[in-house]
Amino acid sequence: MRLASVILDIPTQSLDSAYTYVVPDEFVDAEVGCAVLVPFGNRQAIGYIVELSQIDEGDPFAFSALGLDPSKLRSIGRVLSHSYFDELGARCAQYLSEEYIAPLCSCIRLFTPPGGVPRMVHTGTYWRLEEPSIGPVDDRWVRLGPAASGFAPKKTAVKQKAIVDALAAGELRVAELTMELGSISSVLKTLSDKGVIEIESRRRMRGLCEGEAGAAGSTSFVASAKPELTSGQAEALKVIGDAQRRASGEVVLVDGVTGSGKTEVYLQAIEDALARDEGAIVLVPEISLTPQTVARFRGRFGDTVAVMHSRMSQGERYDQWDLIRSGAARVVVGARSALFTPMPRLGLVIIDEEHEGSYKQDSSPRYNARDVAAWMVRERGATLVLGSATPSIETLFNCDKRDDWHRVVLAERANGKPMPEVTVIDMAREFGSGHRSMFSRKLTKALLETIEAGQKAVLMLNQRGFASFLLCRECGFVPECPSCSTSLTYHEKGSTLVCHHCGHREAVPPVCPECGSPYLKKFGAGTQRVEAELAGVLEGTGAHIVRMDADTTSAKGAHQRLLEEFASSGAAVLLGTQMIAKGLDFDDVTLVGVINADTMLKLPDFRSAERTFALIEQVAGRAGRAELPGRVMVQTYWADSCAIRAAATYDRSLFLRDELPKRRLLKYPPYVRMANVLVWGKDERAVEEAARELSREIERTVREQAGDGWSVLPANPCTLTRLRGTYRWHIVVKAPAGDDVSAVLLPLFRKRKASKTVNVAIDVDPHDML
Repeated sequence: MRLASVILDIPTQSLDSAYTYVVPDEFVDAEVGCAVLVPFGNRQAIGYIVELSQIDEGDPFAFSALGLDPSKLRSIGRVLSHSYFDELGARCAQYLSEEYIAPLCSCIRLFTPPGGVPRMVHTGTYWRLEEPSIGPVDDRWVRLGPAASGFAPKKTAVKQKAIVDALAAGELRVAELTMELGSISSVLKTLSDKGVIEIESRRRMRGLCEGEAGAAGSTSFVASAKPELTSGQAEALKVIGDAQRRASGEVVLVDGVTGSGKTEVYLQAIEDALARDEGAIVLVPEISLTPQTVARFRGRFGDTVAVMHSRMSQGERYDQWDLIRSGAARVVVGARSALFTPMPRLGLVIIDEEHEGSYKQDSSPRYNARDVAAWMVRERGATLVLGSATPSIETLFNCDKRDDWHRVVLAERANGKPMPEVTVIDMAREFGSGHRSMFSRKLTKALLETIEAGQKAVLMLNQRGFASFLLCRECGFVPECPSCSTSLTYHEKGSTLVCHHCGHREAVPPVCPECGSPYLKKFGAGTQRVEAELAGVLEGTGAHIVRMDADTTSAKGAHQRLLEEFASSGAAVLLGTQMIAKGLDFDDVTLVGVINADTMLKLPDFRSAERTFALIEQVAGRAGRAELPGRVMVQTYWADSCAIRAAATYDRSLFLRDELPKRRLLKYPPYVRMANVLVWGKDERAVEEAARELSREIERTVREQAGDGWSVLPANPCTLTRLRGTYRWHIVVKAPAGDDVSAVLLPLFRKRKASKTVNVAIDVDPHDML
């Protein structure tokens, strides 16, 4: 008898283990990773097989040894799919569930194809099985057959003649013929039966044109040339190659300045992996997943590259996922979720810009892609490569403390050009001297010089909208979101106020709703307002301004279109938010300006200084990447900030000397491990009571189960107290760096009963505390 361990697709912490079912003999296609329909209580449920075993029914002790009662075992009802993942994928889902204290089914779903899984739908009276909404698309193609040469249709067979004439020029899709000739199904069948035509089904890859890289049947690929490596690049490739040959799950940090050629190191390391018949997964931050980035990999590896990111439709992502599963794609380039694609024989995982916060999932399971990738490569005997010009403090700490983490430094740009000089402009002094523009005198002069020389500039502002907020100058009233504890952002287009957390919109009031004053002032600078003032500064120069933020890139293809527009322009300025800080490589960008470097610096979060340091150094790297020298201008109201001074001089040691003692004193990573327990709901009092009670339970658990050095901070409202109509509290747990936070807290959260009015989630190793 075959038994299957099945994880049920029911999102609850209480289902913390797999259930055992009998596999009927006729289900020969049942294997690990399949979706199955099983009885559960008095209903049917979908589950995923995570383990199969054989048991001898004649052995009286076989069932008891497994803790099973054979009279209570139930059978799988149906096998609903092919295998989505293997045994290691199942183990990874279990690891994610335990490490990040998340429901098993939400972890399993990471390994399933986008939109391509069945699900149970509750109709109000019963549960109904709903087939996958997304699947493969097959096009039918028609070409002339062996009997076409001697075929003469009757004079009345007008459609037969039209089809044969159309196919004389080459094969066509049935859909194309139907659009031209109307209903032709019976005509095609007649011609096919006579051998006049041949009809063939071919898989169509959504989002790709025929012959494009990644499209089925593309054969005209010529790999891009490999440049000669610098000594630093060669050393990095050697360290990675040695780790790959040892196949023991090691981690290599490529710590290279912007423009040092980290991508070429990745490309050649992937080439080595492919030569050993191993696959590679490359993760890049969503905002860095530009057409330029994808083109580098497809230029080297052609149609063996699959791409996965959120700007693709579900159908497009399903097709790419299926290409990977089939083995046709051996290299995956994508955002964090690409880590869970079914790559056969995975040998190499690369995480570019590893310091980026977007590698941390903000919903269950709240995993960090870097840490999960490190677990994966250890299990598979693969290698993890981390790359960044500004590695995270935790990564630097691991390289210093762990023997299986290696660090290679690329201190110079690949073309030998120097890093651009950074000028810090004190905006407080500018204001004090009577200069009121958001562009300092130095930046204005530099912009005009750059445009006059026919070159390009990049300006970064870490905000959206036209202004941060409206304020009544008579009574101080600021319009706030009715659902979130934050002010509304003013948008010039449509004269609207928008909440960037929940999407709430409302018209700008003509007068103050509190006191009736008409004096409503716009405070702060959003990209729309900067664009308007920039147009005034550059008036008469003929410079083209391209704005890139979440508003202008929301449409599909807008990201690529705007970058192409910037690239094809002569003298131009690219104005944008964080998305322009990374992944852009334009030879004629000679000036980078940071409008306001302080946006993140004063946030109540322990990583705020680290993020500011990284962002300035990253965006500075967009200038002077080719023959033309570059310069960077950073405008700030806190010119004496260590993070800003260190970034301006490319002096990481200065920043770490200031930051690490603070982290150690205040007990923050990398010196401790943390868990942030989030409590939220619509009823403010119920949330507070639940948070305080849970805080007492956690304190009791930590006191009984954990060792010395643990601390539980009292329950408190989150910095963003109200979000999307819910009130938010949190409880922070700190433990010594080597301790297992999850092992102590997991039993408490597994046995905790869910509430109908208050939600609870735990974020292990949180990336921010807001």
